[in-house]
Amino acid sequence: MKLQILVSSLNQEVKSLAEKMNLQADTILINQCNENRYEEWTQDGHQIRCYHLAERGVGLSRNNALLRADADLCLFSDEDIVYDDGAVERIIEGFEQHPEADMLLFNVRVQESRFTYWNSFYKRVRWYNCGRYPAYSFALRTAKMHEKNLTYSLLFGGGAKYANGEDSLFIHDCLKAGLKVYSIPVEIGEEQPRPSTWFFGFDRKFFHDRGVLYHVLYGKLAAVMGFRFLLKNKSNMNSESCPEGLTFDEAKKALLSGIRDAKGGL
Repeated sequence: MKLQILVSSLNQEVKSLAEKMNLQADTILINQCNENRYEEWTQDGHQIRCYHLAERGVGLSRNNALLRADADLCLFSDEDIVYDDGAVERIIEGFEQHPEADMLLFNVRVQESRFTYWNSFYKRVRWYNCGRYPAYSFALRTAKMHEKNLTYSLLFGGGAKYANGEDSLFIHDCLKAGLKVYSIPVEIGEEQPRPSTWFFGFDRKFFHDRGVLYHVLYGKLAAVMGFRFLLKNKSNMNSESCPEGLTFDEAKKALLSGIRDAKGGL
Protein backbone atom coordinates (compact mmCIF):
# COMPACT_ATOMS: atom_id res chain seq x y z
CA MET A 1 0.00 0.00 0.00
CA LYS A 2 1.01 3.60 -0.60
CA LEU A 3 0.35 6.49 1.75
CA GLN A 4 -0.17 10.16 0.93
CA ILE A 5 0.06 12.96 3.51
CA LEU A 6 -2.52 15.76 3.23
CA VAL A 7 -1.16 18.94 4.82
CA SER A 8 -3.21 22.04 5.62
CA SER A 9 -1.15 25.20 6.13
CA LEU A 10 -1.57 28.95 6.30
CA ASN A 11 0.86 31.46 4.73
CA GLN A 12 3.87 29.17 4.88
CA GLU A 13 7.21 29.00 3.07
CA VAL A 14 6.29 25.55 1.87
CA LYS A 15 9.65 23.99 1.01
CA SER A 16 11.05 24.84 4.44
CA LEU A 17 7.82 23.56 6.00
CA ALA A 18 8.05 20.23 4.17
CA GLU A 19 11.60 19.71 5.40
CA LYS A 20 10.73 20.66 8.98
CA MET A 21 7.79 18.23 9.07
CA ASN A 22 10.01 15.29 8.10
CA LEU A 23 7.56 14.12 5.44
CA GLN A 24 8.28 10.52 4.48
CA ALA A 25 5.67 9.95 1.77
CA ASP A 26 4.15 11.66 -1.26
CA THR A 27 2.33 14.77 -0.06
CA ILE A 28 -0.46 17.11 -1.13
CA LEU A 29 0.09 20.46 0.58
CA ILE A 30 -2.65 23.10 0.60
CA ASN A 31 -1.22 26.52 1.48
CA GLN A 32 -3.90 29.13 2.20
CA CYS A 33 -2.44 32.47 1.17
CA ASN A 34 -3.10 35.46 -1.10
CA GLU A 35 -2.40 33.91 -4.49
CA ASN A 36 -3.39 30.99 -6.68
CA ARG A 37 -0.57 28.88 -8.13
CA TYR A 38 0.77 25.33 -8.22
CA GLU A 39 4.24 23.94 -7.71
CA GLU A 40 5.75 20.53 -7.15
CA TRP A 41 9.13 19.14 -6.19
CA THR A 42 10.82 15.99 -4.93
CA GLN A 43 11.96 15.64 -1.33
CA ASP A 44 13.91 12.55 -0.29
CA GLY A 45 12.42 10.67 -3.23
CA HIS A 46 8.84 11.71 -2.49
CA GLN A 47 6.64 13.94 -4.66
CA ILE A 48 5.35 17.10 -2.97
CA ARG A 49 2.39 18.67 -4.79
CA CYS A 50 1.63 22.14 -3.44
CA TYR A 51 -1.50 24.18 -4.17
CA HIS A 52 -1.30 27.83 -3.11
CA LEU A 53 -4.91 28.98 -2.82
CA ALA A 54 -6.31 32.44 -2.07
CA GLU A 55 -8.99 31.27 0.33
CA ARG A 56 -9.58 30.62 4.02
CA GLY A 57 -11.10 27.80 6.04
CA VAL A 58 -9.55 24.65 7.43
CA GLY A 59 -12.44 22.49 6.21
CA LEU A 60 -12.08 23.83 2.69
CA SER A 61 -8.34 23.25 2.85
CA ARG A 62 -8.74 19.63 3.93
CA ASN A 63 -11.37 19.00 1.25
CA ASN A 64 -9.10 20.39 -1.45
CA ALA A 65 -6.43 17.90 -0.40
CA LEU A 66 -8.79 14.96 0.10
CA LEU A 67 -10.43 15.35 -3.31
CA ARG A 68 -7.00 15.22 -4.96
CA ALA A 69 -5.77 12.23 -2.95
CA ASP A 70 -5.01 9.20 -5.12
CA ALA A 71 -2.93 6.82 -2.96
CA ASP A 72 -4.28 3.77 -1.13
CA LEU A 73 -4.12 5.55 2.22
CA CYS A 74 -4.18 9.20 3.22
CA LEU A 75 -3.11 10.92 6.43
CA PHE A 76 -4.42 14.34 7.45
CA SER A 77 -1.81 16.72 8.82
CA ASP A 78 -1.19 20.30 9.95
CA GLU A 79 1.79 22.61 9.57
CA ASP A 80 2.85 22.12 13.21
CA ILE A 81 3.30 18.33 13.06
CA VAL A 82 6.76 16.76 12.90
CA TYR A 83 6.80 13.06 12.05
CA ASP A 84 8.95 10.44 13.73
CA ASP A 85 11.29 8.47 11.52
CA GLY A 86 9.46 5.35 10.38
CA ALA A 87 5.99 6.88 10.90
CA VAL A 88 4.75 6.03 7.40
CA GLU A 89 5.82 2.40 7.73
CA ARG A 90 4.00 2.15 11.08
CA ILE A 91 0.80 3.58 9.58
CA ILE A 92 0.84 1.19 6.62
CA GLU A 93 1.59 -1.70 8.95
CA GLY A 94 -1.43 -0.72 11.06
CA PHE A 95 -3.76 -1.08 8.09
CA GLU A 96 -2.11 -4.32 6.98
CA GLN A 97 -2.61 -5.80 10.43
CA HIS A 98 -6.21 -4.53 10.66
CA PRO A 99 -7.98 -5.05 7.31
CA GLU A 100 -11.30 -4.52 9.09
CA ALA A 101 -10.46 -0.84 9.67
CA ASP A 102 -11.49 1.87 7.21
CA MET A 103 -9.96 4.57 9.42
CA LEU A 104 -7.28 4.44 12.10
CA LEU A 105 -6.59 7.11 14.73
CA PHE A 106 -2.92 7.27 15.74
CA ASN A 107 -1.12 8.85 18.70
CA VAL A 108 0.59 12.22 18.26
CA ARG A 109 2.42 13.74 21.22
CA VAL A 110 1.24 17.22 22.32
CA GLN A 111 1.96 19.67 25.12
CA GLU A 112 -0.05 19.09 28.30
CA SER A 113 -2.44 22.01 27.73
CA ARG A 114 -3.48 20.51 24.37
CA PHE A 115 -3.94 16.95 25.62
CA THR A 116 -7.33 15.47 24.67
CA TYR A 117 -6.67 11.77 24.02
CA TRP A 118 -4.14 8.95 24.13
CA ASN A 119 -4.69 5.48 22.69
CA SER A 120 -3.50 2.80 25.11
CA PHE A 121 -4.98 -0.16 23.21
CA TYR A 122 -6.73 -0.98 19.93
CA LYS A 123 -10.45 -0.29 20.17
CA ARG A 124 -13.51 0.62 18.13
CA VAL A 125 -14.52 4.28 18.05
CA ARG A 126 -18.26 4.97 18.40
CA TRP A 127 -20.52 8.03 18.18
CA TYR A 128 -20.33 8.68 21.93
CA ASN A 129 -16.51 8.80 22.15
CA CYS A 130 -15.51 10.28 18.78
CA GLY A 131 -15.36 13.91 19.88
CA ARG A 132 -11.81 14.13 21.23
CA TYR A 133 -9.62 13.18 18.28
CA PRO A 134 -7.78 15.80 16.16
CA ALA A 135 -7.42 15.59 12.38
CA TYR A 136 -3.69 14.93 12.53
CA SER A 137 -4.42 11.53 14.09
CA PHE A 138 -6.62 10.45 11.13
CA ALA A 139 -5.43 7.93 8.56
CA LEU A 140 -7.97 6.57 6.07
CA ARG A 141 -8.51 4.25 3.15
CA THR A 142 -8.79 6.80 0.35
CA ALA A 143 -11.12 4.82 -1.91
CA LYS A 144 -13.59 4.43 0.97
CA MET A 145 -13.67 8.19 1.53
CA HIS A 146 -14.34 8.84 -2.14
CA GLU A 147 -16.90 6.05 -2.42
CA LYS A 148 -18.94 7.52 0.46
CA ASN A 149 -18.37 11.11 -0.76
CA LEU A 150 -17.09 12.16 2.67
CA THR A 151 -15.82 15.71 3.11
CA TYR A 152 -15.23 18.21 5.88
CA SER A 153 -17.96 20.63 7.00
CA LEU A 154 -17.43 24.21 5.82
CA LEU A 155 -19.46 25.57 8.76
CA PHE A 156 -17.09 24.52 11.55
CA GLY A 157 -13.40 25.14 12.24
CA GLY A 158 -10.88 27.92 11.73
CA GLY A 159 -12.10 30.47 9.18
CA ALA A 160 -15.71 29.19 9.39
CA LYS A 161 -18.90 30.46 11.06
CA TYR A 162 -18.54 28.22 14.10
CA ALA A 163 -15.18 28.12 15.85
CA ASN A 164 -14.34 24.40 16.09
CA GLY A 165 -15.62 20.86 15.92
CA GLU A 166 -14.88 20.03 12.30
CA ASP A 167 -12.79 16.99 13.21
CA SER A 168 -15.51 15.52 15.45
CA LEU A 169 -18.06 16.07 12.70
CA PHE A 170 -15.86 14.35 10.14
CA ILE A 171 -15.56 11.21 12.30
CA HIS A 172 -19.30 11.44 13.02
CA ASP A 173 -20.02 11.49 9.29
CA CYS A 174 -17.64 8.58 8.69
CA LEU A 175 -19.45 6.51 11.32
CA LYS A 176 -22.84 7.51 9.97
CA ALA A 177 -21.72 6.37 6.50
CA GLY A 178 -20.92 2.93 7.91
CA LEU A 179 -17.13 3.17 8.09
CA LYS A 180 -15.34 1.18 10.75
CA VAL A 181 -13.13 3.48 12.83
CA TYR A 182 -10.55 2.30 15.36
CA SER A 183 -7.99 3.96 17.61
CA ILE A 184 -4.57 2.31 17.68
CA PRO A 185 -1.73 2.67 20.26
CA VAL A 186 0.96 3.63 17.74
CA GLU A 187 2.91 6.91 17.90
CA ILE A 188 3.70 8.70 14.65
CA GLY A 189 4.90 12.19 15.57
CA GLU A 190 4.71 15.32 17.69
CA GLU A 191 2.82 18.60 17.58
CA GLN A 192 5.04 21.69 17.89
CA PRO A 193 3.68 24.37 20.28
CA ARG A 194 2.11 27.42 18.65
CA PRO A 195 -0.68 29.92 19.47
CA SER A 196 -4.17 28.62 18.74
CA THR A 197 -5.77 29.92 15.54
CA TRP A 198 -9.32 29.64 16.94
CA PHE A 199 -9.39 29.36 20.78
CA PHE A 200 -9.35 32.76 22.46
CA GLY A 201 -10.70 31.68 25.83
CA PHE A 202 -13.98 30.45 27.26
CA ASP A 203 -16.16 33.30 26.01
CA ARG A 204 -19.84 33.37 25.02
CA LYS A 205 -19.12 32.57 21.39
CA PHE A 206 -17.10 29.51 22.41
CA PHE A 207 -19.97 28.04 24.42
CA HIS A 208 -22.61 29.08 21.90
CA ASP A 209 -20.68 27.38 19.10
CA ARG A 210 -20.19 24.31 21.29
CA GLY A 211 -23.98 24.13 21.70
CA VAL A 212 -24.45 24.24 17.92
CA LEU A 213 -21.86 21.50 17.48
CA TYR A 214 -23.43 19.25 20.13
CA HIS A 215 -26.86 19.55 18.50
CA VAL A 216 -25.38 18.35 15.21
CA LEU A 217 -23.40 15.56 16.89
CA TYR A 218 -25.83 14.31 19.53
CA GLY A 219 -29.33 15.51 18.64
CA LYS A 220 -31.67 15.05 21.62
CA LEU A 221 -28.69 14.32 23.88
CA ALA A 222 -27.04 17.68 23.10
CA ALA A 223 -27.95 19.31 26.44
CA VAL A 224 -26.78 16.26 28.43
CA MET A 225 -23.45 16.10 26.59
CA GLY A 226 -23.10 19.87 26.88
CA PHE A 227 -23.63 19.81 30.64
CA ARG A 228 -21.07 17.01 30.87
CA PHE A 229 -18.58 19.19 28.97
CA LEU A 230 -19.24 22.14 31.30
CA LEU A 231 -18.67 20.04 34.42
CA LYS A 232 -15.49 18.55 32.97
CA ASN A 233 -14.06 22.02 32.25
CA LYS A 234 -15.43 23.86 35.29
CA SER A 235 -12.06 23.86 37.05
CA ASN A 236 -10.41 25.40 33.96
CA MET A 237 -12.85 28.32 33.80
CA ASN A 238 -10.83 30.90 35.72
CA SER A 239 -10.13 34.61 35.24
CA GLU A 240 -7.30 33.87 32.81
CA SER A 241 -9.22 31.49 30.54
CA CYS A 242 -12.53 33.42 30.67
CA PRO A 243 -11.85 36.85 29.15
CA GLU A 244 -15.50 37.86 29.62
CA GLY A 245 -15.57 36.63 33.22
CA LEU A 246 -18.39 34.15 32.59
CA THR A 247 -19.92 32.27 35.49
CA PHE A 248 -20.84 28.60 35.16
CA ASP A 249 -24.52 29.51 34.75
CA GLU A 250 -23.71 32.09 32.06
CA ALA A 251 -21.65 29.51 30.18
CA LYS A 252 -24.54 27.04 30.39
CA LYS A 253 -26.94 29.69 29.11
CA ALA A 254 -24.68 30.41 26.11
CA LEU A 255 -24.36 26.70 25.33
CA LEU A 256 -28.12 26.17 25.48
CA SER A 257 -28.66 29.17 23.19
CA GLY A 258 -26.42 27.47 20.64
CA ILE A 259 -28.49 24.30 20.84
CA ARG A 260 -31.72 26.28 20.36
CA ASP A 261 -30.28 28.18 17.40
CA ALA A 262 -29.11 24.96 15.76
CA LYS A 263 -32.58 23.45 16.09
CA GLY A 264 -33.85 26.34 13.98
CA GLY A 265 -31.34 25.54 11.22
CA LEU A 266 -27.65 26.29 10.69
